[in-house]
Amino acid sequence: MANPRKPPQLKAIAGTGRKDREVADALDLPLVESLPSAPDWLPNAHAVKEWDRLVSILMANKLLTEAALGPLAHMCALHGKIVQLYAAGEAPTASLTGTLRNFQNDFGLTPVAQGKVRAGSNDGLKKNPFTGNGRRNA
Repeated sequence: MANPRKPPQLKAIAGTGRKDREVADALDLPLVESLPSAPDWLPNAHAVKEWDRLVSILMANKLLTEAALGPLAHMCALHGKIVQLYAAGEAPTASLTGTLRNFQNDFGLTPVAQGKVRAGSNDGLKKNPFTGNGRRNA
């Protein structure tokens, strides 16, 4: 059985998109227009504080969409739980910290992920100088 190809949307997210493989049907999710309040179900004040901090940063960079509010809330809840564990003198599990890091990467909140996450479309991609390598001239 052959391996399925990586979907073009994942290539765009990973930053490996090329002009000759441009995503035709990129998602155009609506941006959040006004500052949303923190969900009532966030577990503690640390989670609410992280929500307030990140919402303004993501909105300023045009990275906060209506679809991202749920995952952002989950990331903030996880952050609150980890801070609570540290405050109690306990260390969070590797699973908790790994999951938080994955959320942070999804939102472009780590130095490596900042270069992969772009607001808007992929129009600003630099042309790959190696695009023609290995192709025969017709």
